[in-house]
Amino acid sequence: MTSISCHQDFHTLKLPSFVHCPKAHLVSTRSTSSREALPGNLEKPLGHALKKPQHSVSTVTHSMPPEKIELFKSLEDWVKTNVLIHLKPVEKCWQPQHFLPDPTSDEFLEQVVELRERAMELPDDYFVVLVGDMITEEALPTYQSLLNGYDGIADETGSSLSPWADWIRGWSAEENRHGDLLNKYLYLSGRVDMNQIEKTVQYLIGSGMDIKTENNPYLGMVYTSFQERATSISHGNTARLAKYYDDINLAQICGTIASDEKRHETAYTKIMKKLFELDPDASVIAFADMMRKKITMPAHFMYDGHDDDLFLHFSTIAQRLGVYTAMDYANILDFLVDKWNVEKLSPLSPEGRKAQDYVCGLGPKIRRLEERARLKSKERYAIPFSWIFNRSVKL
Repeated sequence: MTSISCHQDFHTLKLPSFVHCPKAHLVSTRSTSSREALPGNLEKPLGHALKKPQHSVSTVTHSMPPEKIELFKSLEDWVKTNVLIHLKPVEKCWQPQHFLPDPTSDEFLEQVVELRERAMELPDDYFVVLVGDMITEEALPTYQSLLNGYDGIADETGSSLSPWADWIRGWSAEENRHGDLLNKYLYLSGRVDMNQIEKTVQYLIGSGMDIKTENNPYLGMVYTSFQERATSISHGNTARLAKYYDDINLAQICGTIASDEKRHETAYTKIMKKLFELDPDASVIAFADMMRKKITMPAHFMYDGHDDDLFLHFSTIAQRLGVYTAMDYANILDFLVDKWNVEKLSPLSPEGRKAQDYVCGLGPKIRRLEERARLKSKERYAIPFSWIFNRSVKL
């Protein structure tokens, strides 16, 4: 995410499997059939609509021992005073309408025309990335469900008054505005096929996600810390590109979302820092475990009814545009190692020391491999994207 003209894609460059796009599972999770089920077609089974991974994996669940659950319960007062402060009161929050044409205004149609004129100056590859980001944000129900599946912090009643539950609901409510805003912008822009986009959102929510956090909040907080920073970087770079193309309003939209993600990152990294202070051994082992599994983007099951490798193709273009790159992945890792003082953790068990060595040495390794892959890069090819009416975009 450092340059408008970044030319390397760490998926196609054959980097090791631990280098992935933040919101990316490179194994295709879709069936080989590209036929669409028409509305009202009742002959196809439900399983056809909810695409499942082709490969079988053993899934670990509820891996955290009971005594660790008690640790999270004991942190409720700390969460109330140190984490909930990173939520904003609703009346002080921005809302999507603040950035969009006012439908009650006599100038509404003129404002829409102006928005569409600015959108016409944006290239197709930019819209592919913007649509992919929006679809990812729209899958929020999956993310809230995931957080509520973590042992020790779940909102078990749906309206629990525990600080953990307050955070999960408040975070979800703030995140919900992101997809709403981008969705409405794209609808008004006239540049994209909203029918295909809406189907992609439905497929994604129906398919869920598999980030291998095992109902374990140690693993979950590592993931959210990494992912919120990655998302902030991604939206920040779409803002930078919009400014480059002289669309200041879109730059404000993307930049405002990035700011939200940054604030949420602060909360999650603070939680993880506290866990490192209280339980350094379990925390560093969890950190290493997630990095070995790879931080996969929550939209890795993305599918539009046509392209079995849609997420790979979307993330490839994001890499090429500099919206999210292998170097960003490495930089986030190094940032968290420094943020949580991982190199200075002591005392640790033998397993903890092994995990410490692994995460502290991983960033430089990723950079070396990315540079090696960059030098071996090959000529790109173009593929059609249904989101932009099947126009082709170079990968």
